[in-house]
Amino acid sequence: MRDHPHDESLPHPDVWTGRATNRAQWLLALGGAAFMALGVELAVDSAWTSGVAPLVMSVVGCIAAGLLVLFGTLAFVHVDLKLDKESLEVRCGHIGVPRRRIPLDTVAGAEFAPHVTPRQWGGWGYRWRPEKGTAVVVRRGEGVVLQLWDGHTFTITVDNAEAAVRVIRDRLRQGTPGGAH
Repeated sequence: MRDHPHDESLPHPDVWTGRATNRAQWLLALGGAAFMALGVELAVDSAWTSGVAPLVMSVVGCIAAGLLVLFGTLAFVHVDLKLDKESLEVRCGHIGVPRRRIPLDTVAGAEFAPHVTPRQWGGWGYRWRPEKGTAVVVRRGEGVVLQLWDGHTFTITVDNAEAAVRVIRDRLRQGTPGGAH
């Protein structure tokens, strides 16, 4: 029975890591790349005889829109969650930005959320809603909701969120940072 993944008596590793991925974001990234390609195509193949200003605005507009969509979506293709004995760190996308580090001594509790959706938060990405708190939402599904001592909440979509909540609660109970409040 000790090999069961939900056995509460199993020791937690010093560092717990989790991830959530949204493969649909790749389609949006391809759309951004297509806008950039259109801008380059306009710049290279245009005769530039119909007026420089409108053509420059079209080229710059396509490339700028493409870059915004491309990098905006790639930043939220996945989220990585790292939980060590002192803090929880959230990193988004391939370059790890945006990033947030939450010391465990600022965490009052953690809850499992079985159904986090982008619609609840106003879309994908790093979100803030005054009545709900802050969230990193890269896909619909399970997540972790942290209750912070300052009254705010922080929600993260992550696979195996129940395990993350168990590790957080265990560390808070042990009296490691966060458990002394």
